[in-house]
Amino acid sequence: MPLALLALAIGAFGIGTTEFVIMGLLPEVAADFQVSIPTAGFLVTGYALGVVLGAPLMTLLGTRVTRKRMLMLLMGLFIVGNLVSALAPVFGVMLAGRVIASLAHGAFFGIGSVVAADLVAPQKKAGAIAMMFTGLTVANVVGVPLGTYIGQSAGWRTTFVIVALLGVIGLLGVAKLIPEQPKPEGVRIRHELAAFRNVQVLLAMAMTVLGFGGVFAAITYITPMMTEIAGYSASSVTWLLVLFGLGMVGGNLVGGRFADRHLMPMLYVSLGALAVVLGLFTVTAHNKVAAAVTIVLIGALGFATVPPLQKRVLDQAAGAPTLASAVNIGAFNLGNALSAWLGGLVIAAGLGYTAPNWVGAVLAASALVLAVVSSLLERRTSRATGGSVAGSTPEPVAATARH
Repeated sequence: MPLALLALAIGAFGIGTTEFVIMGLLPEVAADFQVSIPTAGFLVTGYALGVVLGAPLMTLLGTRVTRKRMLMLLMGLFIVGNLVSALAPVFGVMLAGRVIASLAHGAFFGIGSVVAADLVAPQKKAGAIAMMFTGLTVANVVGVPLGTYIGQSAGWRTTFVIVALLGVIGLLGVAKLIPEQPKPEGVRIRHELAAFRNVQVLLAMAMTVLGFGGVFAAITYITPMMTEIAGYSASSVTWLLVLFGLGMVGGNLVGGRFADRHLMPMLYVSLGALAVVLGLFTVTAHNKVAAAVTIVLIGALGFATVPPLQKRVLDQAAGAPTLASAVNIGAFNLGNALSAWLGGLVIAAGLGYTAPNWVGAVLAASALVLAVVSSLLERRTSRATGGSVAGSTPEPVAATARH
């Protein structure tokens, strides 16, 4: 079981590196293709939108093969996309490569979440999901800073070649370590789609869009913000991204630990604190030390929401968790795309490089409001039915994750 989770974490490491490394290389890519920073930001937006579209599409295609086989195919697609980006002669081709790689992202984490949850006892499911996402967070401590350093020293194309090699390692890890499982029986597209009639599933996904979108509003433009406002050198961005990654690792582990015990309170605390910290970042971005501390907190609070939100979707999508799980990963990236676009708009409007922080604060606060609404609706339904709400406890997931 630990080795199987390690295989998922290895794949997540490669995917996390390619998703986030572009933020540290936006100036280099923009200069190479002679486009503006906001235009280069479409490499973040395009990737995120590709995840949104690819998550349901690839997951539905994956119902015809075993989960292990599908995970291997997704890593192959990831490798191709990063090679296209590395060899791109013009900006449009690089954007296409980013989209190709992104098609694997949502389905890998969505299917991987179900596989991880199926490997452990019901009361440990959020922890298992967090273990897989540890690969994504560690990528921000090791992969992203190292990729940024290599891109600034040897050229950004070298970074994407190395990311493709990470994909090869991830593919081999899945092939070697994930246990063989039979193709899920009785899985039908209509069963998977039925989960989206549950308002709690939709609310959880909306929280995902807004909550993690708040993180990306600030982090997408972290390089120009820190160099132009805080006064850091371009080379210092590498270490700032390490701090962000360390915050993500800690927040992910704490979120996974407490989501198995107090899921909704965990969301209240993390989303509320995230909104406050993002608002304060508008001020702290003007001081080197304060900016560094804030970056750590944004990473920690942002990723503290990931295991509880993913587990809530699995809990609520009783009977057909795979598609809902993958679409929720797409929801994370829809939030990334929305916030990166909004952040680019406020910068282009002349409001300055700190303006995206206010965008992020509003998004995170909106997610907190939805969390409260979701909890109130759940309590009302529970009182109306005279008992617990179906899908609100880990036990139903234990049964559904084996389908």
